[in-house]
Amino acid sequence: MKKFQFGKNWENYLRIIDEKKIKEAEISLQSITSLKNFNGRTFIDVGCGSGIFSLSAKNLKASFVYSFDSDENAVKCAMELKNKFYKNDKTWIIEKGDVLDKGFIESLGKFDIVYVWGVVHHTGKMWEAMENIISLVKEDGLLIISVYNDQGFASKCWNTIKRTYNNLPLVFKPLLIGIVSLRLWGPTMVKDILKLKPFNTWKNYYKQRGMSPWYDIIDWVGGYPFEVAKPEKVINFYKSKGFQLLKLKICGKGHGCNEFVFKKTSL
Repeated sequence: MKKFQFGKNWENYLRIIDEKKIKEAEISLQSITSLKNFNGRTFIDVGCGSGIFSLSAKNLKASFVYSFDSDENAVKCAMELKNKFYKNDKTWIIEKGDVLDKGFIESLGKFDIVYVWGVVHHTGKMWEAMENIISLVKEDGLLIISVYNDQGFASKCWNTIKRTYNNLPLVFKPLLIGIVSLRLWGPTMVKDILKLKPFNTWKNYYKQRGMSPWYDIIDWVGGYPFEVAKPEKVINFYKSKGFQLLKLKICGKGHGCNEFVFKKTSL
């Protein structure tokens, strides 16, 4: 099974990270946690990708940040951000690690805020990954997780597209990216033109967690392995493990992620 090189995509995204994107990432963390800052709280970034949310947690005054990813290039991205903004800071640790490695996960201890954004559904063993991260959450701690929405037949189609992309020769991959881009962005582009604001949504996309529309498209088309779940399945799973749902944002029948904030309580 050919897997998508997420770290390579994050390396390209890293070139365009600026203060505006970092600020939007901070705002997204404040919004989803309902916390103005992370003073006195520990934060773990599971599958840290570019490292922008680890950086944001540091900027929000988290007392300790731990970042890990199974992709070496992603680890390098996070290290680059750390060296730029928090060089030699011993309260931010970055390492290579796999969320499916239960022994590794259990060795990390427990954290006040466990951030698992867009990670478990790319492991190939989603429910195992979701089980493993439970040990990371302190009593009364927060688990922030996003999981791809189950669209039924449409999700099966996306799975085929993603698998196809990763098996295509390099020369043909841009063609598939272009076709899917038209599907994902064509209607929005037309609406912006009709409003006499061409490319307005594209230009303001950074306000969505500091992300990039182009690199998000590549991530979406290439992101394989690919698993999905209906929101109620995720909720019931974590409720059975002693978690209380605090926040939920669903994407209805559309593609993308459902977003959950759970609080760990006693069973």
